[in-house]
Amino acid sequence: MIKKQAFAEEAPRIFGVIGGPPCPDFSKAGRHEGSNGKNGKLTKTYVNRIKALIPDFFVLENVAGLFRTKRHRAFLAELERRLEANSYCLDLKILNALELGVPQDRERLIMIGIQSHVVKRCVGRNVAQTERGWFPWPKLPKYRNAKTRFDWPAMSTFGKTPKRPKDIPRELTVAEALRGLPEANSKDQFNAYSERFSTVEEGDTKRKSFKRLHRYRFSPTACYGHREVHLHPCKKRRLSVREAMRVQGIPDEYALPAESTLGAKFAIVSNGVPVPLAFHVAKNLKKFLKPALRNHRAER
Repeated sequence: MIKKQAFAEEAPRIFGVIGGPPCPDFSKAGRHEGSNGKNGKLTKTYVNRIKALIPDFFVLENVAGLFRTKRHRAFLAELERRLEANSYCLDLKILNALELGVPQDRERLIMIGIQSHVVKRCVGRNVAQTERGWFPWPKLPKYRNAKTRFDWPAMSTFGKTPKRPKDIPRELTVAEALRGLPEANSKDQFNAYSERFSTVEEGDTKRKSFKRLHRYRFSPTACYGHREVHLHPCKKRRLSVREAMRVQGIPDEYALPAESTLGAKFAIVSNGVPVPLAFHVAKNLKKFLKPALRNHRAER
């Protein structure tokens, strides 16, 4: 059915599958139910679909915990072996959105799988299916090691105006992300009732909840489950849906439906992959596959 829909008009020269199975069961913020969890099982289902469809390439996205946590890493290794048995060359990388120009410290595990004969066309040699490091992962020198490289400001008393640092790229700061907001989804926000909205210091993001962003720092990982949303740097409220979308790098022309609940809107935003991170992976993948496309045309 999937191929029938994908090839409705004409079969593509190269067929690929891109997806990110639900990740809470592998997340450090979750219950670590792993591959046995309700959501964790879907990662195996995704791999099963890859095995059934045998696309020329695929992309699998998940949380870094799938690789870093020992018990989850064993499950991932099993999936790798199954995919390699189906003639896929694999490469994996944990990418941080902050190092790709997003004002957020958000890591994501990306697995690239490409059929071995396609990889050979692209790199000009045979690549062993157990080999790693052959894919050209995106790197932006301007933001390399951004989390430790720049002198990020400390906490500031709420209501005061901290001094803007000079050496930090503005696009990596919350202040820049919240500047000049469009109207769509800007008024979508929870009402502020708690006194904590006026007592938490700017930049106090170590707490489990009610984290207040610092205008001249990056945001911690956007995780808005259970109605927990980061606090605005200088206002007595949570971030609006649009502000959260900006932190995720979502383009302004994209708007969430007005009829959706606030909880649903925040869940959609926080569960997504930062758009610039996805863009740079897709851009590099497209460039990598170009030789295979040229060879395909010649063969035809």
